[in-house]
Formats: sequence, structure tokens, C-alpha cells
Amino acid sequence: MEREVIDASTASVTDGNRPTAAAPPRPALPLATAAVAAVAATVTLTAATAWSVSDILPGSGLPAATGAAVVTAAVLTLLRPALRAVRSGRTATAAWSRGRRADARRAASEAREDARTVLGWCLSALVLLGSVWFLFANDRAVQRTFFDGEVMGVSFSGITLAFGTNLFIAVIAQILILLWGLALALARMAPGRAGRPLRLLATTYIDAFRAVPAIIIIYLIGFGLPLAEVPFLSSLSPIWFAILALTLTYSAYVAEVFRAGIESIAPGQSAAARSLGLSQSATLRHVVLPQAVRRVVPPLLNDFISLQKDTALVNVIGTIDAFNQSKIFASNHFNLSSVTVVAVLFVLITIPQARLVDRLVIREQRRGKGA
Repeated sequence: MEREVIDASTASVTDGNRPTAAAPPRPALPLATAAVAAVAATVTLTAATAWSVSDILPGSGLPAATGAAVVTAAVLTLLRPALRAVRSGRTATAAWSRGRRADARRAASEAREDARTVLGWCLSALVLLGSVWFLFANDRAVQRTFFDGEVMGVSFSGITLAFGTNLFIAVIAQILILLWGLALALARMAPGRAGRPLRLLATTYIDAFRAVPAIIIIYLIGFGLPLAEVPFLSSLSPIWFAILALTLTYSAYVAEVFRAGIESIAPGQSAAARSLGLSQSATLRHVVLPQAVRRVVPPLLNDFISLQKDTALVNVIGTIDAFNQSKIFASNHFNLSSVTVVAVLFVLITIPQARLVDRLVIREQRRGKGA
């Protein structure tokens, strides 16, 4: 007896030679209806927010109405995919009832995709509206405390100049960290019995400095070296104390990044180089390190982003950086908007680097796939 051939669009599960009914797709109509309701709720909340802002800010009726109109128009554009999701959900139900299984599944998938897209954008709009409510709550207390335009304008130039100290500390420390971190990584990977003391010392150093918070190291060096009257070191300025402390701390983290990169290189690379007559140091310098450094650039940049933020910790030893300067303005004006300026400056230099890290990671992944 010949085996009956069954179309995959009408049956997806078989019991021996006998097909069984395929399970229907998940209902998409409820999710699509929820998307339409979310658009309506978001438009309503946008109008309510604009009305509240116009009441709180005298003379802001026209700007608030204009902003509300723009946001409402943007949200209303989501109504089209929401209605399309409803239409696709109904199409899926009708197609399934008529036995068109493949069409039903495709329509249900399109309905869910459109509905989820609408819900995602509505959620983003609601978060934005919530931020506006938060800023203008309690008679604009939050806005006046953290985003006072007058205080931000007065303090901007002084804080920007002081921010140059943070950048100087970060750049010099990064250079020293790269050198000292690589030396620690090589010491921790020193081969043979002769390298055991180096491995022990490097491991102890790395474990110790990764265990102690950076602010404690900065405090101990910034106040301890002058009190101990250590020759040469005790006469350094607070800026160089900060550079020294951050170098000692972050080199422990960078050493582990370098070690991971070196260990990721296939042992066959070193074996091939040694077989060609290269020494251990020449193999490391010309074969292993170039490949390892290329692989660890993204995690190194992540560490340096953290380093840039931690330069604000140097205020504990009296260094006049952007944060210390902002505190002076804050105490004079009884307002924290100057500190917000510092936060904005850090954001402006950090986010581009974060995006650069993402691009480097993607490029490394593509290179790995191509290999």
C-alpha cells in the first residue's frame, strides 16, 4: 500500500503514516487590540502632560501645545501599524477557518510583529512622558534643583576648564597603565621554574589591587606619601598622586585583559614560530602580542571608559577637577545644576567611546567568521 503524501501546510505532526491536525497559530488579535489601546492611551497621556506643563509654567501654553502636537503626531503614526496588526489578526483567523494553514500562520506572525513594534514605541513614549512628569512634579522642584539653566550657564566655563584636569589624568594614566599592565601580564605568564617568583609576585599584586577600591588607593597615596616623606614621591602634585594611584589600580585589571588575549592565541602559532628559529621573546613580540593586542582592544576601551569616570574620585585628595569645581558652584548657589554639567561632560566623552567599542566588537566577530 502506497504511503499517502501530506502537504506540510495542512499537517505538521504525524503519527506513523497517519497525519494529525496541526495546532493553530497563537491568537494575534488580542495583542493587536492591545496595541491600538496603547496608542490611544499614549495620545491621551501626552495631551494631559502638555496641559499640566502649561499650567505649571506661566506663558508656556503655546510651546507646550506645540510640543504636545509634535509628540501626538508622532504617536499617531503608530496607529497605522496597530490597525494593520488588527487586520492581519483577523486575516489569520479567517484563513485558518478556511483550511489555509500557511496563510494563517504568516498573517498571525505579521500581526504579532506589528503589534509588538507599536507596544515598544508606546512604552518609549510613556517613559519620556514619565520623565516630564518627574521633572515638573512638586512645582518643578526637580527641574530647579538639577536643571536650572541660569546656574548651568554660569558654571559651564569654569567646570569645562577644570574638566581638562580629568582628561589629562585619564590620558597620562592610560599610557602608563598599558605599559605596566602588559609587564604584569608577561610576568604572570613567565614560563618554567625560573619564572615562578615572577608569577607569584605578579599574581599577588593583581589580586591585591583588584580587591581594594580605587578611592582607598587614591586616599592612601595622596595623603600617605606626603606624610611618610618618601623621597621624590612626596613632592609630587595632587594630579600626579592621582595618576599614580589610578595606574597602580587599573594596571591590575588591564594585566588580566592582556593575559586573556595572549592565552587566546592558538599554541600552534608559537610552536610554528619557534620551529622557524625565533626565540621565546621574539615569538612573543612578533607573533603573539600583535594578534593578542588586536583582540583585546574592545575590553581595554571598556576599562579606560571606567578609568575616565573614576578620575572624579581624585577630589578626595583636593585635586581641583570638574567635580570639585562643580561642588564649589553648588555650595555658592545652593543648587546642584553645576554637578549636572559634569555629568553631561562625562556623557559626551563616554558614549562615543562606547559606540566605538561596539563597532570594534562587531568587526572582530566578522573577522572571526571570515577566518
